[in-house]
Amino acid sequence: MDKIKMNTPLVEMDGDEMTRILWKMIKDKLILPFVDLKAEYYDLGLINRNDTNDQVTVDAANRINELGVGVKCATITPNAARMVEYPQLKEMWKSPNGTIRSILDGTVFRAPIIIDCIKPVVKNWEAPITIARHAYGDVYKASEIRTEEAGTAYLTFKGASGKETTVEVAKMNCPGVLQGMHNKDTSITSFAHACFKYAIATKQDLWFSTKETISKKYDGRFKQIFEDLFETQYKQEFDKLGITYFYTLIDDAVARVIRSKGGYIWACKNYDGDVMSDMVSTAFGSLAMMTSVLVSPTGKFEYEAAHGTVTRHYYKYLKGEETSTNPVATIFAWSGAFKKRGELDNLPELVKYGECVEKATLCTLEEGIMTKDLVGLAEGISPISVNTEEFLTQIQTRLEKLLKN
Repeated sequence: MDKIKMNTPLVEMDGDEMTRILWKMIKDKLILPFVDLKAEYYDLGLINRNDTNDQVTVDAANRINELGVGVKCATITPNAARMVEYPQLKEMWKSPNGTIRSILDGTVFRAPIIIDCIKPVVKNWEAPITIARHAYGDVYKASEIRTEEAGTAYLTFKGASGKETTVEVAKMNCPGVLQGMHNKDTSITSFAHACFKYAIATKQDLWFSTKETISKKYDGRFKQIFEDLFETQYKQEFDKLGITYFYTLIDDAVARVIRSKGGYIWACKNYDGDVMSDMVSTAFGSLAMMTSVLVSPTGKFEYEAAHGTVTRHYYKYLKGEETSTNPVATIFAWSGAFKKRGELDNLPELVKYGECVEKATLCTLEEGIMTKDLVGLAEGISPISVNTEEFLTQIQTRLEKLLKN
């Protein structure tokens, strides 16, 4: 079989721990035998980020802006425990995902991968719920103070014009904690554009939720920007496609989501999206079955799995023990990147290859061949638990047959 050709390279970002092992296995079994891979490689493993003072992450993000499509392996964001585990670290490096999101000014869209034999915990959910997560500001860029005494806290803004505004935050009659967070009109606007465009591209309804009744200025600004953009730029196209934009308070949205049948995009602020994407993925089956794509307002795309580096399995792997790690979300990161690259470069064979990879993966699961984490969730079949390598070999066999047709 002739290998499928590529024109423009992908930006390939390697990662850490067990997902780094999966990355190579997926390439060896599902990509390199079938595709004449063109990729610019960046090692975003923690050690290389440390060695380059995290410049490698910045370089990778900037290259995505130039080439248009990237695919990323899961990476470690070090905490205090990781600083002990990796004593050579110069500092507690920031999340690579956060850095890339900031440079691309992107919005994260996360959606579950659904198969018939794994039913959602919420029984009335019939179609995927895609979480659109704003990827800037809020608690993730907050400044914090731990007070050791009583006192008064103020929030002050000094404008470029020299004008100064101060409001009292709280009178503290004992020690406590304080937090100041922010967002920008430009970032909120980019978030809104990305959500409306993604809804149009996928022909899905868009829901948006905040708590503007309590946070009248902060959340209220989100609500206002979304409404203004919808009315002035997107309503006509939404009406033409028969899809809707719907705003409600976040607590009402949670209740509506649980009662719904699914099949829409739910846009959330940064922290809300972080929490709700994990809730949705778990209710649909597994975080290992959750896709994640970062979309910039200028039409750049970065694909990755929604889960972490699977540390526990990695240490089993290092001891030579067999692991049954679920690679599905990482497979779909690669397939999504190939489909988008093929679409942008007008290469139907590359698009078909990405579709066949996904179909081969889903067929393998539907036939009951799956990793250990999914076996207990399967209904109506007698699943067979296999290790990671066996699972990928089964997908490879089905992929070969699909590509020959």
